[in-house]
Amino acid sequence: MDTSDDEPTTGELRIVQGAREEAERKAAERADSEAETAQHDRRAEKSAYLKAKLEEREEAERRAE
Repeated sequence: MDTSDDEPTTGELRIVQGAREEAERKAAERADSEAETAQHDRRAEKSAYLKAKLEEREEAERRAE
């Protein structure tokens, strides 16, 4: 599958999601209310899920090469 130079690779997207997950977990630790903590926790979980899916995609791309 060819990708444009403007589009991030699967690996780059995975790194971004990992950074988002970490940032949201830190934000959850600093949150002032339970609702804010829960919101950051949900965002961190979503990023972790997306990162895992991108890892699966990366592995599939390697196998397809």
